Amino acid sequence: MVTVAYVGFGVSVREYHIPYVENRDDIKVKYVYRREEDIEQFKDYEPFYEDIIFTTDFDEVLKDEEVNLIVVNTPDQFHVPYAKQILNAGKHALIEKPFAPTAKEAKEVFDLAKEKGLICMPNQNRRFDADFLALKDVIASGKIGEIVKLESHYDYYKENGWYDHLGTLYNLGVHTTDQIISLFGIPESVHFDVRSIHHPGVGDDYYDLEFYYGNMKAVESTNMCVQIDYPRFTLHGTKGSFTLPPVLHNSGKKKVVGRHKVSMAPASEDRWGTLVYKNEAGKTVTEKVPVDCAHYERVYDNLVDCIENGAEKVIKDEEVICVLEMLEQATEVAKSHAK
Repeated sequence: MVTVAYVGFGVSVREYHIPYVENRDDIKVKYVYRREEDIEQFKDYEPFYEDIIFTTDFDEVLKDEEVNLIVVNTPDQFHVPYAKQILNAGKHALIEKPFAPTAKEAKEVFDLAKEKGLICMPNQNRRFDADFLALKDVIASGKIGEIVKLESHYDYYKENGWYDHLGTLYNLGVHTTDQIISLFGIPESVHFDVRSIHHPGVGDDYYDLEFYYGNMKAVESTNMCVQIDYPRFTLHGTKGSFTLPPVLHNSGKKKVVGRHKVSMAPASEDRWGTLVYKNEAGKTVTEKVPVDCAHYERVYDNLVDCIENGAEKVIKDEEVICVLEMLEQATEVAKSHAK
């Protein structure tokens, strides 16, 4: 049995963590730790979680021998300090993205985990987004032939930009970069175009990151000035092409106070992808590709397997370090534009 404690009780914990583990036989959620100064903002939600112990004493969590996994969902600057504290207490750790601000700090945490014989991994849960899983299925089918180009878009229209003080790279790019690295590995070369359109010199809100793998190129883009639907994924190969509709954003939806429930229903047909390819007879075939639900529980499937059976981590240390190196390089490009 893996017994979990959460650090933080924001949207991420309530919607992307607890609902995916609360009914499992192999995982028990025991604690939520939040600071004294954060109690007020979460007080309306806590009554819906009577089965969980809420505490402001982090030592209580660290000293509880039953707890063997602590999940960190705090502001980014606290990820590394909490990770080190958890590992030094002899607990496994799952850290929200971005895992660390720099590749150097990530290496320090991974080295400490290895020294202690513990598991430490980032929650790159968007490897298990419904649309990304559909994309992987199309690639695995081989119907498009040899991949020539992949475009990954995560766009908004926001008059004042996005994440003024943090930038989009470490909030959105950390996911889309990880998706590309998970598909194709470390690129042979890169080219980055990163800018601050709305808040020059403060935070990036536009980027095109290009990753080259031989004759194949993968591009990820985010732009806060997009008012039309632009495909989430566009994939071209030597035998066909595939496209998926854009992400349906939840940012404008009013949050309902209560215990969040996960829908395992597949996406509606208007969110399905379109695959066009030449079959073996040379005939052009058009197929609609269903999009299932997200499977964020697979991060926990892997963690349980790692902790109890010594399995390999689904999100490898070298992939995490590569992603952070890319984000650091891209951030420097944004700074150069601001000068």
